[in-house]
Amino acid sequence: MPARILDGRALAATMQAKMKADVEDLLRKTQRRPFLLSVQVGMQAASDLFMRSQQKAAAALGIGYRMERLPIEITQGALLSKIVEWNKNPEITGITVQFPLPPQLDPKRISAALDPRKDVEGIHPQHIGQTMFGWSRIGTCTSLAVITLIESTGIDPYGKEAVVVGHSELIGKPVSLMLLDRMCTTTICHLATDQRGRLQEHVKRAEILVVAAGKPELIRGSWIRRDAVVIDVGINLVNGRVVGDVEYGPAAEQASYITPVPGGVGPVVVATLMRNTVEAVKLQLEKCGVQHA
Repeated sequence: MPARILDGRALAATMQAKMKADVEDLLRKTQRRPFLLSVQVGMQAASDLFMRSQQKAAAALGIGYRMERLPIEITQGALLSKIVEWNKNPEITGITVQFPLPPQLDPKRISAALDPRKDVEGIHPQHIGQTMFGWSRIGTCTSLAVITLIESTGIDPYGKEAVVVGHSELIGKPVSLMLLDRMCTTTICHLATDQRGRLQEHVKRAEILVVAAGKPELIRGSWIRRDAVVIDVGINLVNGRVVGDVEYGPAAEQASYITPVPGGVGPVVVATLMRNTVEAVKLQLEKCGVQHA
């Protein structure tokens, strides 16, 4: 039986319907409207698409939004100076920086420079550290989106074999921690796993498979365990066609649930970013001693 499709657009719409009331309630009680600044360094087709999706979602929810496009040759010092300005700007309640960054910029230093109360991408070391303890209010958007999609299946993750392909700070590592918190037996695979020829054997064990490798159709459909839940985070442009990190057609014949690319993880990431933007305002109000609930 072919897999059931995890419709990210429908799930995101449900999330946003709940958030709209939250934004209106926040504005009524505190006179504070969330305002998101989205920063792009250089021009990238993928992040352009993502930013347009952000803008559309923000407008639908009544969240203020501004795109800031910076030249690709910007120095680290210049970008850090701008971040200091944005951190101090009371109008801006949330900041997200589009990755990847050009090679002259250290993504870890850029992430650490953000005010953690305004870091709505959840990439500040404080948020990553809180994820380790399982109580972060603002987690990384993509990892939270992955968990939301898994939970939407209704499958109990307790004791399940989970495999995460990719070990980045934004996706692989936090997703792995969240799966561990849900009592999955979790394996993390990466470039060295593939180089040693061991990737296939790990993937074949996965009852829950999360792939965020950035390599088109790296995971062959024949590797997928029967009735696995497959979450494909990858977005790759191949010969004018958008494909994921998983060979979709054959994988869909094996899996019980699978995310399409596009239309799977992406819309839920945008909805999660909006959710984090609202949560950031609440955190800032709490620091000022303002009651919002």
